[in-house]
Amino acid sequence: MTVLLLVLAVCATLLAGVVLAALLDRALPELAGTLSRQRIETEAPDRMNRDLAPAFYLALAAVGLSVVPFAPGLALIDSPVGVVIWGTCEALTIIVVFLHGWSPNAPFPLIGAYRYAAIGLPVMLPSMFVLIAAALPAESLSLVAIVDSQREVWNVLRQPLGLPLFLVVALTLTLRGPMDFADAADIAGGTSAEDSGAGRALWQVARLAMLVSVSAVAATVFLGGPLGPVLPGPVWLWLKTAALMAVLVWLGNRVARTTPSRMLTILWVVLLPLSCADLVISGVVAL
Repeated sequence: MTVLLLVLAVCATLLAGVVLAALLDRALPELAGTLSRQRIETEAPDRMNRDLAPAFYLALAAVGLSVVPFAPGLALIDSPVGVVIWGTCEALTIIVVFLHGWSPNAPFPLIGAYRYAAIGLPVMLPSMFVLIAAALPAESLSLVAIVDSQREVWNVLRQPLGLPLFLVVALTLTLRGPMDFADAADIAGGTSAEDSGAGRALWQVARLAMLVSVSAVAATVFLGGPLGPVLPGPVWLWLKTAALMAVLVWLGNRVARTTPSRMLTILWVVLLPLSCADLVISGVVAL
């Protein structure tokens, strides 16, 4: 019975979160209009990867949300290596976005795919460092244990660098703002340049679902997840997730995107050392 309730909680959170994200993004009219249009194909597309990429993207968002505890000690996938499972979802997202750009057999989508791979791979390093740093106080890679370790102090206070760095990762995974090098306007929409009809709508829904998932993980790792007074645990998780979704949408709309070469420099020269410092400081404090 508990497993069924957790499955329903994951599905309901994804569904409600996608609707909220679409409202925050003002994307509902575009989604409705896209669904009513006929799909237009390029010459000799890779139809299998074209159809699988949005489905895999959506599935990764669902798997990532499954390791998030909706109440203390209650997660659909209560794994001792929940951080590793989430890290796997991050890495596979890069592959899925690349396949999405590869499948149309067209220049702009392929350029977007290679640009995203070049940016996405180094972003995984800061993500790994800040998540390990957050796991140190819990002495476990389980997200349930990480939540329990924040009963007195949230990780956002213990590790003030962690959440801002993870938000950069979130912007990358959701193809937003300064980290949107896959579907950017300067390459006519990048991996989505040749999308149309239901396929385009499904890709946009998958992007919104990943926004829900990564926000929930951030709320769990840095803001105590379901911990909070008076209200039930799931409500606290939803409120924190919604707040982080709003922050990510705002950042995506307000922060300008730089060139890929400059962003790579920022990642290697600024963000990676900061994430290393966060890990070292967290390790010293944990000792």
